[in-house]
Amino acid sequence: MEAAAAEQKAVMRKVLLPGEQVIVVTRPQPRMLIVPALLFVVVPALAAYACAWVVKGGPAKLVPLIPQEWTPWLIAVCLGLAAWVLLGYCLPRVITWQATRYILTSQRLVTRYGMLRRRDQQIPLAAVRHVAIEQSLLQRLLRSGNISLETGYPLGTKVPDVPEVATFRNFILDAIGDLPRGDAFGAEGTTNNPGEDLPWEMREGGRDER
Repeated sequence: MEAAAAEQKAVMRKVLLPGEQVIVVTRPQPRMLIVPALLFVVVPALAAYACAWVVKGGPAKLVPLIPQEWTPWLIAVCLGLAAWVLLGYCLPRVITWQATRYILTSQRLVTRYGMLRRRDQQIPLAAVRHVAIEQSLLQRLLRSGNISLETGYPLGTKVPDVPEVATFRNFILDAIGDLPRGDAFGAEGTTNNPGEDLPWEMREGGRDER
């Protein structure tokens, strides 16, 4: 995982703005892989058991009208169902998790989705007015959560299932605090606060976890 993050940082450096630095690269919290991982173990075992049951004549004992010639077809059905679960349910979720990146730099937050069809979303940190965390009970147990960013536009931005969400939020606040005084919160629709580096609600939200 560390090697993948280092590789991603190297790729990001090729598209960085002048003076921009990569702070952290991460993926969504891997809780979405719990069910696919369980199915990856259970489904092949169930398929093997079902095939052995078919070979031993289990279907004929259960339904005497089923001829012995159906055995290869019943085995094919068992294997087909197992392949459908693994390839149709588990694999897409693993690929989705693998292809999702949250990249925080000193000037922007970049979220990337998709492998063949990539979708990028970039949020300049200078436009961010407020950073909030939303957590379900399970997310609190796993120390993950959703980060909401208010930028002064009608629709805010939400980054789902961020791992170590409090630390990631603090990284965002620190990066905003390190922006040049004239850039931080100086985007259209925001207000400059020359007396303080951060608005009160953002400073308060960024320190209660420290």
